[in-house]
Amino acid sequence: MTIPVTNTHVHFPPNFSAYETVDEAVQAAVSQNVAAMGISNFYDQSVYRAFTEAAKGAGIVPLYGLEFITLDPALEAQGIRVNDPANPGRMYLCGKGISPFKEKTVEAAHIAESIRTGNDARSAAQVQQLAAWFTECGIDNELSVESIAQAVAQRAGVPVEWVSLQERHIARACEESLSHLREEDKRVALAKLYGQPSTVDVNDPVALQGEIRSRLLKAGTPGFAPEVPLSFEQAYAYIVAMDGIPVYPTLADGVSPVCEFEADPDQLARELLKRGIYAAELIPIRNHVAVVDEYVKAFTDAGLIVMAGTEHNTVDKIALDPACVDGPTSDYAKQAFWEASCVIAAHQALVQQGKPGFVDEGGNRTDVGKEDLIAYGEALIEGEE
Repeated sequence: MTIPVTNTHVHFPPNFSAYETVDEAVQAAVSQNVAAMGISNFYDQSVYRAFTEAAKGAGIVPLYGLEFITLDPALEAQGIRVNDPANPGRMYLCGKGISPFKEKTVEAAHIAESIRTGNDARSAAQVQQLAAWFTECGIDNELSVESIAQAVAQRAGVPVEWVSLQERHIARACEESLSHLREEDKRVALAKLYGQPSTVDVNDPVALQGEIRSRLLKAGTPGFAPEVPLSFEQAYAYIVAMDGIPVYPTLADGVSPVCEFEADPDQLARELLKRGIYAAELIPIRNHVAVVDEYVKAFTDAGLIVMAGTEHNTVDKIALDPACVDGPTSDYAKQAFWEASCVIAAHQALVQQGKPGFVDEGGNRTDVGKEDLIAYGEALIEGEE
């Protein structure tokens, strides 16, 4: 059979996204024959109900996920890069197949609040610092958390309370604040802000936003404020409290050299199992076909499921069917990604019915067979259930 298109990792607005609205994202999925689509947002999940309604209305199976930035102090102390190439010890961790509408436990509610308040405090500091820096450089601006959040909410068609600003939102606001300038004046302003000339096409908003982010928001720059990462244990606890499956997002050759934690795919799989992680994810557009196959084989040989997404966390509207940097994913990888998507669909449906899914409430693998989960998930995605 032709393997249906699935995508387990897409950022939806008001997270920074290639799409302005939920409806735009879902309509893109419809036009590209996506059968199951996974939302995977940071900080706030208020938009998930709108996503559910839009996806189901379009005949697409909604898959529910979320993403965290965590810190492992032991790995940090050893200088070991995990899946963040710039920050040793920093580990991105995802949850898939969550129950986004369930009432949170006291502990889960506390973790969710700390995530949101920590990020909001950080972004507020960044905006305040950049507004002051623009002024110090003699550049008029109206940068404020309120104005940026309001613009994000207006574009996405959501309440401003749903918005938790990210660096990309702030970089876009900075770029837009310079957009009225003539090209030469813009170059002069950027040279003042950076302390050196811009090296991109200043009339290309995407390129300029990326440069602003790296020159004005990263460590050692005027707008830098440290992130407030969770511990791995906190993020893991939150995922399972929300009925989800802990999933490790793999960077692989998305950076050179490959991060030390991921350098040996077989060892990585063993390490994930030691941490109670039975699922991994790739964002193939960062990787080469042969490397994707190498990691897929290591994961599946170890008994993990492995899925694929695209993120769509820049303004580039790449295809929703995950592909590699050097071409389409192999049929071997596609089959593994499809099976994992089926497991996610089955897990979230079974848990909502009060039945065991892929993992239990402690994150441990259940006795439910993977083949049974794949078969049930396939029926759900193909509309036979």
